[in-house]
Amino acid sequence: MFNLLKNKLSRFARDSEGSMTVEAIIVFPALVWLFGATWIYFDVSRQQSVHQKANYTIGDMISRETDPVDEAYIDATFALYNTLTKSDDLSGSMRISVVRRKGGLDNGRYELQWSKVRGDKPEMVNSDLTGMESHLPIMMDQDEIVLVETWEDYNPVFKVGLDAFEIQTYSFTRPRFAPQVLYMREFNENNGWGNGDQDAAGNSLCNNNAENADEGAAAQECVENDKGNANHERGNKKKS
Repeated sequence: MFNLLKNKLSRFARDSEGSMTVEAIIVFPALVWLFGATWIYFDVSRQQSVHQKANYTIGDMISRETDPVDEAYIDATFALYNTLTKSDDLSGSMRISVVRRKGGLDNGRYELQWSKVRGDKPEMVNSDLTGMESHLPIMMDQDEIVLVETWEDYNPVFKVGLDAFEIQTYSFTRPRFAPQVLYMREFNENNGWGNGDQDAAGNSLCNNNAENADEGAAAQECVENDKGNANHERGNKKKS
């Protein structure tokens, strides 16, 4: 009996005939997971590269501006960014800031000039620059840079050990054809005085929403100055 069992086991061990069905069933799930993981990690690298290149494009475009930019320009820039990255307005954010260096290399500081954002991120404030000094370049006194930051939500298609996360990019570019990039503000805004005093800062007869707002709206000089050009230098009387 023992010899019979021994012979059958020996014959089974030497037998080379069989089918790959069992082996395929065992290996196939592992191959599918490996394929999915490879594709996901490749797509993450590709998306990071696409967003960074789009960021460079936006920064380079703004750095070439010689006229002040406005809200419409920021909106169009965000639309361009979404087109370049094939994103939608709801999944990403973009923040454009202009930063100036005040003082020398040893005792200077970075100072925010203006900041505009599209998406759900907050606009930059001066205190934000404190934690970003290691990411900003060495600049001379009064030098300025255009800082572009973007954020995009990434959700992996397959569960391969990588959770959803945020792709973040940033770049800085020095203005190319002008010493600074200005932001055009609305000049006919409420200046906080509200008293209709033409000598007050901001030419407040045309720029207030207080007790004499109707008077300012009816004044011929305000109608002629509806673009706010005469109020560009605040604190000066409008020249007749």
